[in-house]
Amino acid sequence: MRRALRLAARARGRTSPNPMVGAVIVNQGRIVAEGWHRGAGKPHAEVLALQSAGQEARGATLYVTLEPCCHWGRTPPCVDAVISVGIHRVVAGVVDPDQRVSGKGAEKLRAAGIEVEFGVLEQEASRLIEAHRKYVTTRRPFVTVKLACSLDGKIATAGGHSQWITGEKARRFAHRLRAESDAVMVGAGTVLADDPLLTARLVRSKRQPLRIVVAGRASIPADARVLQAASSPTMVVVGASASEKAEGLRTSGAEVLCLPDAQGRVDLGSVLDELGRREITALLVEGGARLVASLVEERLVDKFIFILAPMLIGGTNSPGAIAGEGAHSLEDAIRLRDVTVRRLGEDIVAEGYPSYR
Repeated sequence: MRRALRLAARARGRTSPNPMVGAVIVNQGRIVAEGWHRGAGKPHAEVLALQSAGQEARGATLYVTLEPCCHWGRTPPCVDAVISVGIHRVVAGVVDPDQRVSGKGAEKLRAAGIEVEFGVLEQEASRLIEAHRKYVTTRRPFVTVKLACSLDGKIATAGGHSQWITGEKARRFAHRLRAESDAVMVGAGTVLADDPLLTARLVRSKRQPLRIVVAGRASIPADARVLQAASSPTMVVVGASASEKAEGLRTSGAEVLCLPDAQGRVDLGSVLDELGRREITALLVEGGARLVASLVEERLVDKFIFILAPMLIGGTNSPGAIAGEGAHSLEDAIRLRDVTVRRLGEDIVAEGYPSYR
C-alpha cells in the first residue's frame, strides 16, 4: 500500500477533478504490475495495473489507495475490469467519499466472490484525497492558506518590505504548491504591495494554476503583472457594485467575475461555489492578511501551511499574517489539529487543519 500511495502522488496536481490513485498487483508474494491515475479522462490506476499484469492478475491481490469505482464517468467502471480478469482479493486504503461509489464498488466486488478489505494506511490514503473528498461532498474546492512570516508572525516590515522573508528552499516549496493547485488566490492588497506573478516558475511544471485576485472594488492597476503574463489565465473577482469600474480590466485579458457583495466585500462563499462549478478542487490562498481574515471568519479554510523564517521583525505597525478583529478570548481561538512540523533549509514548515466550533 505504501508503494501504491507513492505511485498515486506522482500525479499530484494533474488529476483534478479526479482523485490521485495508485495501484499495485501482487501474485504469490511478488509485485507483478502497478499503475497510477495520470489525469481526468485517462485510464484509472487499477486498469493500468491490470493491463500491465496480463494473465498474472488472475488469482492475485490488488492493492489500491481508493475504492474502485463502479459508475460510468469519463471512463468505464473499474470494478468490471477487476472482476473480469479474476482478481482474488482487493485491499483498498479508503472508501470513496463520492456517493456514486461509496461502498457500492466494494459491494459489487464481493458479489462477484472477491474478498475486499479496507483501512490499510487509511489515514495516509485519506490525506491523499482530501481535496477530492471536499469537492465531491460540498462541490467547493479544498482551501489551503499558505503564509510565509517571521517567527513573531509578521509578513512584512512597517515600511512594507517583504521580499524575501523565507529562504530559497521555502520559495521553491511555495511554487510547488502552486503547481499542485488548480487555482491560486490573493487579495487586491497583495497585488498592490508585491505585484506578484502567481505562476509556478521555480519547479518543473507543464501546468499553471488559474490566478484569482479578489479585488472587491476592482482596485488593482491594469498593468499589474498578474494581468500581463499570458502563461496562466487570470480571474479578477469584484463585487456587483464595482462591475462597471472593472470593465477596463478585461482589456488586459483577465476574466472579470462579478459576484454579490456587501459594503464592497465580495461574498467569498459565492466565489467558492463558482470555482466548484468550474471543477476546481484545490485552491491555494497566499494572502493578504485581510483576505485570509475573511476566510477564517467565515470558516472557509480547510488547511493552513505556515512557513516560518528564523527572524524577528517586530513593530506595532508591521503587518501580521492574519488581520481582522481576531479572537476575543483564547477560548475563541481556532486550534489546529493533526499538526506536522519540519525543517526546510533554515525555515520551519508547520501544517495543520483548523478545528471550528
